[in-house]
Formats: sequence, structure tokens, C-alpha cells
Amino acid sequence: MIWRNQDIRARVLLVAIVPTIVLGFLLTAILTFSRLHDLEEALQQRGQALARQLAAASEFGLFAGNREMLSQLANSALSRSDLQGVSIFDSNHNLLAVAGLQAHASDPRLPYQSITQLGNNLLRIAEPVAATTAADESPYALSDGEPLPDKPAALGEIVLLISLDRLDNRKQSQVLAAAGTLLLVLAITAALAAWMSQSVSRPIHKIAKSVADIGRGRLDTQVPIEGGGSLRQLAEGLNEMTQRLQRSRESLEQQVAIATAELRERKEEAEHANLAKSRFLAAASHDLRQPMHALGLFIADLANKDHNCETRQLIERISASAEAMENLLDSLLDISKLDAGVVTANPHPFALGPLFERIAEEYQHDAADKGLTLRVVPTRYWIDSDPMLFERILMNLVTNALRYTTRGAVMVTARKRGSQIHIEVRDSGIGIPSEAQDSVFQEFVQLHNPARDRSKGLGLGLAIVRRLVALLGHSIDLRSQTGRGAVFSIAVEAARPQENQISEHRAISNLVGLVVAIVDDDTLAMESLAGLLRAWGCYVVSGESMAALIEALNDNEVVPQVLISDFRLPGPHNGLEVIANLRQRYGPALPGLLLSGDTGPEVIRRATELGIPLLHKPVRPAKLRAAVVHVFNPEHELVQGSGTG
Repeated sequence: MIWRNQDIRARVLLVAIVPTIVLGFLLTAILTFSRLHDLEEALQQRGQALARQLAAASEFGLFAGNREMLSQLANSALSRSDLQGVSIFDSNHNLLAVAGLQAHASDPRLPYQSITQLGNNLLRIAEPVAATTAADESPYALSDGEPLPDKPAALGEIVLLISLDRLDNRKQSQVLAAAGTLLLVLAITAALAAWMSQSVSRPIHKIAKSVADIGRGRLDTQVPIEGGGSLRQLAEGLNEMTQRLQRSRESLEQQVAIATAELRERKEEAEHANLAKSRFLAAASHDLRQPMHALGLFIADLANKDHNCETRQLIERISASAEAMENLLDSLLDISKLDAGVVTANPHPFALGPLFERIAEEYQHDAADKGLTLRVVPTRYWIDSDPMLFERILMNLVTNALRYTTRGAVMVTARKRGSQIHIEVRDSGIGIPSEAQDSVFQEFVQLHNPARDRSKGLGLGLAIVRRLVALLGHSIDLRSQTGRGAVFSIAVEAARPQENQISEHRAISNLVGLVVAIVDDDTLAMESLAGLLRAWGCYVVSGESMAALIEALNDNEVVPQVLISDFRLPGPHNGLEVIANLRQRYGPALPGLLLSGDTGPEVIRRATELGIPLLHKPVRPAKLRAAVVHVFNPEHELVQGSGTG
């Protein structure tokens, strides 16, 4: 409604003016109509009085039949401004005298009307002329006192015609005067109402403006106090409220500042602690990786020799223990590299078929050892992702499924849904309750391993999966019920098959005769690495520094085909600089491979920027062989072991 949409000033104006307008119109109309009626009555009364005077004056003339006397009487009466005609009739309605406009005598057949309006501008007034009844009362008695003969009751009739123009002019003047008076009253009322509304609305507008400023956060705003009563109480209440809000905000700001300072202090402490932890882990990792690296290579070299059953069984147990330690170090390394943001994805279309074949080949033996069936459904789908990182995701999911499945089967399949390929790993294991399905992707979470049994893993596999899926921009879904297995599904965009693309099947190249140069200041690690490479048929030249290696190469008169260098070396050069210097000497195409026990993000970042593959110690023999094959022949994909390494 319009009334509800108006502000307070308009409402005050309406409340003040509307009743005044209504009352003014009513009073003006009543007074004007009353005044106009009075004017009409005054004119009629004046005309009747004149008619009576003429009737009295014309009595003798009518009695005597003196037309000249009656004519003079009519003409003398016509001198009045609004009198338009005078007519004198005898008792028989015969016209005896007329002055001005002639009127008609009254019709005896009709009811007698003394006042009649003719048209719009004439008023007819009739007055009978009555005879005097007593002789002593008659002014026309004979001289000797004898009365005149009896006269009839009515000697005649006087008819006057009075103009209404003057009355109409007076009425119009009266209406104009009333209208002017009404307009004047309304103007005064409007001015008074405007002044009153202004006096009422001005403090309210100021209060509203102050409230708006307070709403914008200007709590120092003070409402001006004007007038008295409720408005004064409202202004004072708002000022008190703003003062309390100001004090509350100042107190809150102080608390926030204190909390922020405490949070900043704790953050700095956490950063210092994290930095100290990283330094400790880096140093400890480097010191642990060196002997672990040598241990693994020695075990691999030892396993290639002939032994009796008891010795081979002992070697297998030693190898299993070393592999468990390597798994722990590799998982921690993968987590640190993903958190450091140094792992970069290189997505491109590739076929899922070869990847599924490798999964089936690698995990078939593990499934058979547990009495499980591993079914990898062949597929011809292509996806758009990073092959190495996606293979690590799939390997971790299959490993997790085999670990927590005691009977039944594990199945790997790919299904197309719209524009996406859903790669699923299904198992018939113990399942995951709904309330724990989010937590299984966190680090070191193992729902069914409270004793931390090493054979059940470390609780890092799914945490790595979650990070890799986020890095690749894919999505992962988990569906599971307790006791009914689990389904991990990864949604990846489908890709068109690429023609003439290099096959991703692993081809284990023959390394016999390959000249490999090694730089490592750790004698134990260098000897174990050289022994393993020689067992593979490689021709190995080694040195504890770049100068020693160059000297050994010159003594043997060979040119290296692959260079393997440790990162930390004595002297001014590190492993990256050694590779760069030897490439200047033997050509920029010299394949280089960097080994390091340092897990710091800076080393990873520098190696990634230079495009030099980096393997962290300890290195599994299979992973080392695949890396040598990859750097020597880039057509072979590096898929062994950790894809992030």
C-alpha cells in the first residue's frame, strides 16, 4: 500500500492535512450554501416589501380606475436597479398600468403563488391589492363623513419582475470568497503541518542516519539529542548503546590481537619445530639410507650367487627385512615429496591395457601366496593422466586390497560412464565401516592393526593415493560395508587412442657390455653398486670424486654410456654439478642418474628443474635396473617401484 511505503514526514503531513481539507470543505460548503440561501431570501423579502408598498399606494387608483395615477406609480417604482417590470391588474385581471417588462396576471384556476422564478434570471412577485373595510379607517371618505360604498375584497394585483443577475453576481462573489478563504486556510494548515512534520521527522532522520553509520561499523557516532519525550529517550538510548558497542569492540579487538599474537607465536614455534624435524629427518634419512642402500645391493649381489637351501632361506629373510625397511623409507619419502609440492604431473593419453597387464604380472604371485584370486579384466580404454603416477595409485590400491582380504578375490576393472573411465579395485575383504571411510585416507591410520603389525603395512598407502589423485585432478570414491568388502573407484577423463605411440610395455633391455660410470664417496655403497652392475654384465668404472672418475676413465680408455652419481660428494662439486661437467666433456647426451640419501625438497626441486632422474637411497635392484634402462633408452617407461622417485 502507498500509505505503508511513505516515510514518517509524509505520514505526518497526511495526518495533518487530510482532516483539515475534509473539515474545511465541509464547513465552507455549509457556510456558503447558507449564505447563498440568505441572499435569495433577502431578495424575496425585499421584493415582497416593495410589492406591498405598491399595493397600498395603488389602492385608490384601482378603486377610482385612474390609469394615469397607476402608470406614474409603476414608473416611479421601476427606478430600482434590479426591478425589471411592474404590472398593475384590476380585479378582473385586466392590465391597467405597466412599466418595463410586462408580466401576466395570476391564473385564478391555479393555486395562488406570490413568488415564482421565471427562467434563469427573473423572479415574479405578486401581491393582491385589498380594499379597506371600514369607512372611518379609509383615507378616502367623503367630506361630510359619509363612507363610500362597499368595495370588493380585492381591487386588483401588483406583479413585479425582479432581475436575478445581481443575485447571481453576489452568489459568485460569495463562492469565490469562500474558495479563497479555504485555500488560504489550507495553505496555512500545510505550512503548519510541514513545520510540525519537519520538527518531528528531523530528529528521527538524524537517528536513522546515525543508526546506518553504526551499522557500517562507525561506533563512535553520536546521535544529536533534540526535543524531549520519547525522541530524547531514544537518542540517549542509542548513544549509550554505541558507547557499549565501542567498548565491546575494543575489548574484542584486544582479545583478537592477543589471540593472534599467541597463534603467531605458536605458528612460529610449530614452523621451527617442523624445520628442526625436517632437518633431523633429512640428516637421519641420509645417514640411514647410505647403509641401507649398500645393504640392499649387497643382498641382491649375494642372491645372484650359488648357495645351499639354508643359506638361500637366510638370504631371503634378510632381504625381506631390508625390503620392509625400504618400504617404510620410500613411503615417508613419497609423503614428504607430495607435501613439498615438488612432484609434477605430466598427463597425456595412454592405454590402460599394458598397465593392467603389469599389475596382473606383478601381484599374481602375492595373491596366490595368500590363497586369493587376482582377476584383472583386460581393457582397451585410454585415459588422460600421468602414467607413472597413476600406476603408483593403482599399485597402492591393489596392495591395500590384498593386505586386508583373507579369502575370496580381488578384481581390477575399468568401466566407461559418459566421458569418464572409472577404474575400480574391488575386494571381498573385511570392509570399512561408514564412519571410518574418511579417516582411512589419513597418514598412519590402520583400522585392523592396533598392534602395528609390520606385515600389514604402515598406513601410508591410501594417504599417498589421496594426494596423487588430488595432484592429477581426478576423483576417488569409496563404497564399503563391514564384512562385505570394499570398492575404490577413480574417475578419469577418457582419451582417444593415439596412433604410432610408443608401446608402454616394459622391455627389460640387455645391459651386457654397457659402460657405467659411478661417483660415490661412500666406499661401501660404491662397491655394492659396482658389484650389482657387474653381475648384470655392465662394464663399471668408479671413483670417489669427479677427478678420480675422469682419471679412471682415462686409464681404462673408455667413454661412459651411463653416469650414476651420488648427490653429496667431497670437494666443491655435488652430483648435479658432476653430471653437468661430465656432459661438457663427453657430450650433452650423456645419460645421467642421481642417487641421494637426502630427502630435502630443495634437492628434489633442483633435480626436477634440470630433468635428471633422482632415486633416493636405498634403491631396490629392480628399480635401479629399470632406471638405468630408462635413462639409456628413454623409449622405455620408468615404471618400477615408486613413480614419484
